[in-house]
Amino acid sequence: MGGFFGVVSKQKCITDLFYGTDYQFHLGTRRGGIVTINESGHFEREIHNLENSYFRPRFEGELDKFDGMAGIGVISDTDAQPMLTNSHLGRFALVTVAKINNLEQLAKELIDEGEHLSEFTSGRINPTELLALMIIKGRTFVEGIENVYNKVKGSCSMLLLTEHGVIAARDAWGRTPIVVGKREGAMAVSTESTAFPNLDYETTYYIGPGEIVRITADGMEQLRKPNEKMQVCAFMWVYYGFPTSCYEGRNVEEVRFECGRAMGESDDTEVDCACGVPDSGVGMATGYAAGRGVPYLRCIAKYTPTWPRSFMPPSQEMRNLVAKMKLIANRDLLKGKRLLCCDDSIVRGTQLRDNTKVLFEDGAKEVHMRIACPPLVYGCRFIGFTSSKSDMELITRRVIQDFEGENPSEEVLRKYTETDSPQYQRMVNEIAKRLNLTSLKFTKLEDLVKAIGLPKCKICTHCFDGSSAFTLTETNK
Repeated sequence: MGGFFGVVSKQKCITDLFYGTDYQFHLGTRRGGIVTINESGHFEREIHNLENSYFRPRFEGELDKFDGMAGIGVISDTDAQPMLTNSHLGRFALVTVAKINNLEQLAKELIDEGEHLSEFTSGRINPTELLALMIIKGRTFVEGIENVYNKVKGSCSMLLLTEHGVIAARDAWGRTPIVVGKREGAMAVSTESTAFPNLDYETTYYIGPGEIVRITADGMEQLRKPNEKMQVCAFMWVYYGFPTSCYEGRNVEEVRFECGRAMGESDDTEVDCACGVPDSGVGMATGYAAGRGVPYLRCIAKYTPTWPRSFMPPSQEMRNLVAKMKLIANRDLLKGKRLLCCDDSIVRGTQLRDNTKVLFEDGAKEVHMRIACPPLVYGCRFIGFTSSKSDMELITRRVIQDFEGENPSEEVLRKYTETDSPQYQRMVNEIAKRLNLTSLKFTKLEDLVKAIGLPKCKICTHCFDGSSAFTLTETNK
């Protein structure tokens, strides 16, 4: 995925920019970049690879050279950013959080029009450069950004650092968030509101789908009104979001707690305690413990000082090793326990199967797993929250294929997404068997939507039920 942060201040902005961008680090895995512009119009930029390092140590030795009072930064899952561009619209820097499914088609259109595009050594097109070229096709920044909205299949949110402030543009369907913060003498925009409190910003506004705003040190100006329709990603609250962040005014940890509480109130499984798989499973586990009336115990702890995130290393083999090594089971708490364990999701099932094996080996009598979201049956077409290249990497789809054969129809697949249908129950039971779980239950889609607190039509739940109301080719005028 990825995240970004932008700031305009009446003083040097690099401290806010540095820490604000660092607070996006849980959203991306590959590259980080920051750029500032000073009073004389000079852009200062740095980009570093983060695949084997963290953001702060890569940038903190270079901060003295950033003397501007406006800047943007990004943690990217894709290409090297920010991109610098000089055009008839003026000079600007661009960062994006995007998934462009029709990248090659758009590149061909630009090349046919006489444009040229850089290529990575792998031969892939640089998507941020492509988006910059699409923007400068417009007579204004707003018209250029609308050009992106109208042509990109997937999603795209962006920040532009211009000579007259920072322009923030949220994806046309609002699939990824942007929030505005304010303090005396400065304004900021961020993917994650969790970047604001320690920098003394107060959240003042949630940018709407397709909305475009410009921030300066003195305030915010709306350049394009928001679209009425929205499809914000439900998985942001389940997995990617930091516990202290809010999307659409709804706190991440509150949503996880409510999902757990609803599960606990309806569950009749006899257990001795509840625990969460750190970090994103903890909120659900505390909610489950409250709803079920059982103690919450830290039967699993994460060793954070040295181990990176499990999706950060480049190979699946190394990701599995990191996932195992960073989680430490507490044998003294596990011994003889009927353990109820909460996790955010099951994608491939590899890590959960290994974790379950360790829990039994370390003394658990039973391991009951509760998942904070419904089963993932469809791959994401819009923001790409996993590294999966095919729907068949999902354990649900492998189970369904074993039951139904190759290429089951859409009608058949939908039956497996219907909570408590015979097909759904058969699939869940089979997943529990393959992962060696005593029992397995997933949060009901209805309970997740209720916990988020938005109308179902405004939330993208495509990965759970294939029901995204909007196709890749639709645009929001």
